[in-house]
Amino acid sequence: MFTTSETPLVAIVLIVAVGILGWGFYRARPFGKLGILAWLQSLVLMAPWLLFFGLFAAGIYINIVGILFLLVASAGLYVYLGRQLRAAGQETILRQKAAARLSENNPSATDTTENPNSPAVIPVLVEPIPIPDADLTAIKGIFGIDTFFATETIPYQEGAIFKGNLRGEAEAIHNRLTESLHERLGDKYRLFLVEGSEGKPVVIVLPSRNDPLATTLPQKVFAGILLIATVATCVEASGLLLGFDFFAEPSRYQQALPIAVGIFSVLLAHEIGHWVVARRYQVRLSFPFFIPAIQIGSFGAITRFESVLLNRSVLFDISLAGPATGGIVSLIMLVVGLLLSPQGGVFQLPSQFFQGSILVGSLAKVILGSALQASVVSIHPLVAIGWLGLVVTALNLMPAGQLDGGRIVQAIYGRKIASRTTFATLLVLLIVALGNPLAMYWAIAIFFLQRDLERPSLNEISEPDDARAALGLLALFLMVATLIPLTPALAGKLGIG
Repeated sequence: MFTTSETPLVAIVLIVAVGILGWGFYRARPFGKLGILAWLQSLVLMAPWLLFFGLFAAGIYINIVGILFLLVASAGLYVYLGRQLRAAGQETILRQKAAARLSENNPSATDTTENPNSPAVIPVLVEPIPIPDADLTAIKGIFGIDTFFATETIPYQEGAIFKGNLRGEAEAIHNRLTESLHERLGDKYRLFLVEGSEGKPVVIVLPSRNDPLATTLPQKVFAGILLIATVATCVEASGLLLGFDFFAEPSRYQQALPIAVGIFSVLLAHEIGHWVVARRYQVRLSFPFFIPAIQIGSFGAITRFESVLLNRSVLFDISLAGPATGGIVSLIMLVVGLLLSPQGGVFQLPSQFFQGSILVGSLAKVILGSALQASVVSIHPLVAIGWLGLVVTALNLMPAGQLDGGRIVQAIYGRKIASRTTFATLLVLLIVALGNPLAMYWAIAIFFLQRDLERPSLNEISEPDDARAALGLLALFLMVATLIPLTPALAGKLGIG
């Protein structure tokens, strides 16, 4: 039975969920089978979240095994629907190609989306294209009726936008156009395939001199200063865990150093994860600019791309690699620390401390069991290190701007959704900051340093595959489970505190 206080919350969750799903169905229905399949994929992605947090709001707890079962079932169904969606999309493309060939062979057969009698070249322009005429002619020559049917050219920055109609699968067409452009003009220009303002794919060609700049010497020096500051704040965070202020008592550094090394190792593992995957894709990364934080050692690091990314899948892989590596290292430390706590407990913490995270509290309950019913619990230092590492990882997985979570959302769902989640994340952080100053610090850091979205990839149209989308869903779920605390009622049912 629901309590009086829980009933309104459950009702709000259900109303919001039904409203979102209903609005999505209304938007999807005009697109026929493709729209319905895409809507069903959204439903499958939302279902575990709605079920878990709906039951959580009602005071019903699903254990880790149940959560994993929901995620696996959701991912499997998502992959199946994705295959059906791609099959339906290929069928639509084939029909469009057949209609285009028919209209080309029979001018009397009109096409509502394209006039076959209109010239394939650019009409007279009001303002000149900032690309030399010889280069512009060569660029126009890469387009064709079987790749991208260009109908209009518009000046854009130091290059041009080519509007037209995409004649096939985005990734294959982009590869063909890029190869043809390189054959004609070498490495002088970059070809971007992105979604235009009208929702149709457009080609943007820009000089390669607009590529991201390499890290300058002053920036490297600044990165080094931030690194030293982060080492100091890691030692300070370690001292606070041990009950003293390192900056006031620097002579006790030997006591704080082991935990500080553990915290910094998580940060280092995070950056190594980014670097390894970026190297595989031949993408250059800037020096990491660590953000010191006395409370937890560090908020993580800002790392810029110094190469143009090939597509959204590359953006996803590099973005996920860091938190995946750091998160796995943190989780291993946490579990090992919990296993060692009965024999090697060093810290004496109130049991209510484990109510601060759904994920950590659940794992502690599974491993420590009835020990959490005591008022004070002895834990191994690895528990504190692993927990801090999970918090730092979760903060970087928030779906905002150029955080790893923001880049993951941008890679999977596109720029429009990413901009909305950025706004929503900042709003939530401001609300949470009313009771937790750490949220305010992080909101300020995001707003001033990382609120902008990542620049577009060369191929912005092709979406990551279903497996990547499922991994992104899992990462965001673990982020929420790490940062959201247990309610007192649910903690009581679990025997925590």
